[in-house]
Amino acid sequence: MDEFGDIVEHTRRRGRGALSNVAGRFERLARVEAHDGWDIPEARAGFGTELRVERAGRIITYNRSPDLPFDRSINPYRGCEHGCVYCFARPSHAYLGLSPGLDFETRLVAKENAPEVLARELSARSYRVAPLAIGTNTDPYQPVEKTQEIMRRCLEVLRDFRHPVAIVTKGALIERDIDILAPMARDGLVRVGVSVTTLDNDVARRMEPRVPRPSRRLAVIRRLSEAGIPVRLMVSPVVPGLTDHEIEAILEAGRDAGADAASWIMLRLPREVSPLVQEWLQAHEPGRAGKVMARLREMHGGKEYDARWSHRMRGEGPHARMIGARFKTAARRLGLAEGQPGLRCDLFRVPPRVGDQLRLF
Repeated sequence: MDEFGDIVEHTRRRGRGALSNVAGRFERLARVEAHDGWDIPEARAGFGTELRVERAGRIITYNRSPDLPFDRSINPYRGCEHGCVYCFARPSHAYLGLSPGLDFETRLVAKENAPEVLARELSARSYRVAPLAIGTNTDPYQPVEKTQEIMRRCLEVLRDFRHPVAIVTKGALIERDIDILAPMARDGLVRVGVSVTTLDNDVARRMEPRVPRPSRRLAVIRRLSEAGIPVRLMVSPVVPGLTDHEIEAILEAGRDAGADAASWIMLRLPREVSPLVQEWLQAHEPGRAGKVMARLREMHGGKEYDARWSHRMRGEGPHARMIGARFKTAARRLGLAEGQPGLRCDLFRVPPRVGDQLRLF
């Protein structure tokens, strides 16, 4: 049982979400650990967080997915220390030659020049303004942001350009940036989505090991709302057979904390996420593992995941329809509309740079 394909010893992965560290799909060779030949007991290192710095050439990524309400996004970090075992972004780590398992949450990359590149791209003559999404792949407020402050510096750029932005996070560190977000919100330039998967502290601790506990995330919603920042409660992902019974309770708690809208997404298991989640279920919820996987296969025509547009976010079939109906009924009763007012694009301007000649008249 080692880190190269099997379940890693619990003492070595304490505080992590994934149980294994299998090779990514682009690695040419399987990870095989070789004994050095000396018959001497050897202490095995744990999985501490490693941070590598990268200088990005571009920072804005564009998409044309009909499933998404935005066409552009930025991600200050690759990998995410929050360690949510279900994270759909895990397969992206394979492009770095790293494992979507433990590597994804321990071997991180920070795009240190992201704010400068963002300012350059927004200043281009060809740029056309539209809401920019942050946090759609990895969380911009994961723990390393506390020291790196890349997200904060990106927000300063967006504030100076008066550019609309939608942020998704589970991190309480966003409270640090209320001084930037609140004035932007008054101008209709920002909204925030906070994800609450479960209200059960035990399930959250095991499934999302380095994410603030559910009550702390609700407190984040309250602080942002009190500062005048519109907040969407995101019930995502819904794990059928494990957390779906909490939908109404989560919505009510979010409403009470000050959320003014809500949305939901079904658990998705693309590529390497499926075996990682199944490992987790067998280790942490063996009595419910079969039910969870049976529900997901029912929603995807017998497969563990179906990536078709207009299908992947919700699934189909009677159980998916029931979850959707329950969510819609509860959200309507609680006044949590799925839609929010659009962000303003008419305030965008390229600010003067140091060295620019000022107009005399």
